[in-house]
Amino acid sequence: MTFDALVNEARRLAAQGRVEEAIAAYRRLLARWPGAANSWYNLARLHRQAGDLTAALDCYQQALDRGVSEPEEVHLNRGVIYSDGLQDYAAAERELERALELHPDYLPALMNRGNLYEDLGRRELARATYERVLALAPDAAEALARYAGLFDFSSLEDPLIGQLRRALERPALSAAERASLGFALGRALDQCAAYEAAFAAYRCANRDSRVSAGAAFREYDPAAAERYIDRLIAAFPARAQGGAAAPEGAAAAAPGPRPLFICGMFRSGSTLVEQLLAGHPRVGAGGELTFLPRAVAGRLAPFPESLAARPACDLESLAGEYLQVIRGLAPAADFVTDKRPDNFLYIGLIKRLFPDAKIVHTTRDPLDNCLSIYFLHLDQGMSYALDLDHIGHHYLQYRRLMAHWQAVFGEHLTQVNYDELVNGARPPIERVLEFLGLEWSDQCTEVPAYGRAVKTASVWQVREPLYRRSSGRSRHYAEQLRGLQEYLGSLP
Repeated sequence: MTFDALVNEARRLAAQGRVEEAIAAYRRLLARWPGAANSWYNLARLHRQAGDLTAALDCYQQALDRGVSEPEEVHLNRGVIYSDGLQDYAAAERELERALELHPDYLPALMNRGNLYEDLGRRELARATYERVLALAPDAAEALARYAGLFDFSSLEDPLIGQLRRALERPALSAAERASLGFALGRALDQCAAYEAAFAAYRCANRDSRVSAGAAFREYDPAAAERYIDRLIAAFPARAQGGAAAPEGAAAAAPGPRPLFICGMFRSGSTLVEQLLAGHPRVGAGGELTFLPRAVAGRLAPFPESLAARPACDLESLAGEYLQVIRGLAPAADFVTDKRPDNFLYIGLIKRLFPDAKIVHTTRDPLDNCLSIYFLHLDQGMSYALDLDHIGHHYLQYRRLMAHWQAVFGEHLTQVNYDELVNGARPPIERVLEFLGLEWSDQCTEVPAYGRAVKTASVWQVREPLYRRSSGRSRHYAEQLRGLQEYLGSLP
């Protein structure tokens, strides 16, 4: 085949979502024409899509070495891999700085650098970066929204609130931009105790977030959600749990840290729990790992029914791959946390992979928890989060499933309540450490102001001295939450 024919074949396969075949096609092409820099770039993107980050970095470097056009974009992509995938924040910063050396006004690199500074708690550098973006592009709505998130508000006369309101009046805004600005305005108004106006801003922001997803948006289906919970409960019944079929070999034989899963509803305190535990010299913070959701959506599909016929050796292999991931994050630790909250769906799978795995379940006042989700700009893939009724339904299904896991795996689960935690960290964290067989450390009483990366919406809250303002927050929105409160009223 000619060069053009091979390129067209690879592009066609990639467009059809046949990632592995597209990778093979680009490999065949590059074996014959290794100087094709843009093909190295496209191959890197496919490896990243497939989750092979090391191969992606290597291919991006090949593209750079061979004179790819717009190298600043390649350095940006490498920076994102180092930051989001490998948690090597120093390398991520170097890549972003290199992108900006090549193109000082490159807005995507500036935005990513600002986001990186936020993750690392470097507030002043993040502010300066967003100010640079706004100087170059005064109408950059996302930059303004993120910039506003770096300040606390006490007066409705704050000029930044006025700037957010004026920005929302611009007719050319996309729905995604309106959503970002709306969530930022809602936060500012909430802090100023303008609760009715804040709720109205959040309602509009959730509406705009839904619109921004376009045709890809999938409405939350309560009946489908209930069926999925039914399937999970049926796949992991209490009477079937004895550990005989569990892949103990991979977990038992592998050296290095053991996984510690922290899960529950989003906005239930999982970030704070992880960061306090990470103060312990024998605990490493892994953040929200995507390994389990990717496995469930890919190689384990259709989950959970596929597990019934899955050979033990397949699960041993999967467990070994997971252990390799956390070993790369903190090789000297005894435990590495995986604090992806919705892993509560996969506790049955976790216990199949790691029969002795320890699980920390974070909980919170139901109304506060649901309200906090509604007030957070989450990915539209979590479509329940855009509507209070749907949040309430999702919450009840979560509680139903957690009751099942508690009945099946109770000895390996412990619970931390957010409202107790913010009123004094030591007792609940001391209980978790005892659960893990670890001694108390005074470094577990607070989160450092900067340096340790926090990659969630709680990035600034968890860096404050124990953050109590969100405990009992729903009382300010009693009228707006009346229906939700009645719906959740049957909870024990």
